[in-house]
Amino acid sequence: MAVRRGKRKKQCELLEKMCTNLGQGKFVKRSKSAFMRLIAFGLTIGVAAAQTARWSEQEANGWYAQQPWLVGSNYVPKSAINQLEMWQETTFDPVEIDTELTWAEAMGMNTMRIFLHDLLWLQDPHGFQRRINQFLTIASQHHIRPLFVLFDSCWDPRPHLGPQHPPIPGVHNSGWVQSPGAMALADATQYPRLKSYVQGVVGAFAQDDRVLGWDIWNEPGAENAGSYPNEELKDKIARVAVLLPQAFAWAREANPTQPLTAGVWAVDASPNGGELDALQQIQLRESDIISFHNYSWPESFRSQVAWLQKYNRPVICTEYMARSAGSTFDTVMPIAKEERVGVINWGFVAGKTQTYLPWDSWRRPYILDQPQIWFHDVLRADGTPYRQAEVDLIRRLTGMQAERR
Repeated sequence: MAVRRGKRKKQCELLEKMCTNLGQGKFVKRSKSAFMRLIAFGLTIGVAAAQTARWSEQEANGWYAQQPWLVGSNYVPKSAINQLEMWQETTFDPVEIDTELTWAEAMGMNTMRIFLHDLLWLQDPHGFQRRINQFLTIASQHHIRPLFVLFDSCWDPRPHLGPQHPPIPGVHNSGWVQSPGAMALADATQYPRLKSYVQGVVGAFAQDDRVLGWDIWNEPGAENAGSYPNEELKDKIARVAVLLPQAFAWAREANPTQPLTAGVWAVDASPNGGELDALQQIQLRESDIISFHNYSWPESFRSQVAWLQKYNRPVICTEYMARSAGSTFDTVMPIAKEERVGVINWGFVAGKTQTYLPWDSWRRPYILDQPQIWFHDVLRADGTPYRQAEVDLIRRLTGMQAERR
């Protein structure tokens, strides 16, 4: 094993050198062909490197057998428009987080999916680590173990540190930002700092029982055609294809006791998993536990669970619940409990993300005419339920109502 690890290390160092050369323009004369060779090389080495240390099916299922049925939300405090505003020192709000996680605990939630950002590590690694630890202390007091997301390809590709702009009136998730942003993704000389971020964060909490797991990259194939098409890199998917297996390898080098995953999104193009693209195949090959996103009808959810279970690993849905699109608590959660599939819906408390508004608000902002049905989110800003019946259902399915009788 030591010999194999030494070989992988040399291979990864060679890949990093090639990335750096690309970023410095040393492949200018044959940039396209060189970059395509780099992608193929990266996929081959990155996947091989990470897969040798990937959990076995037995290890993954043994870990899952020790977990409760996992139920939670994708969480950002109501006062934060994005990951940066949640975590930067001037806007980090532990009092608000404690209040909102109190509400989550009361309905039986035991996990939250939390997005981090590479710029936070660049800005202040020690302070960022300290705030993550503070968050974990608060979460553990409420018996909540978070799943941390390291990278994200969705929404604004131009993240910046410091004050974030206010929400755009009537628009869903108008301030969410990608990690890494387009500038960093296009500059291979920045990849070593991305590695430092992954290994710094994962390494700091690699043995911490308060952490449920690590979600390496949220929807890496996202092209944001309906929101930021003119700001996206033309070769974004190719560059992400190089970085994704490396990111798994970086995380594994930190030797975490928690599982790694990256959720596949295939419900529309490939409901049976027969037409998965290259990125989704990487996600499935690399993940210790299988995670996926599904915002469609319950029949689609059940079908997707069935073909993902063929991988003989634990299955967790890390994004669902879009009421007007057919994905609801009352139709999805009973299926998930029956199949013992963890479920993490999008949105907990309505706030600056405005994700109670639908996706089509990017084409037609809901300024004067608010939608009759909330798209995402469980609670209003004051903690009262958007729909009491939904909260009652969550409490019943998680056993909270039975405990209180």
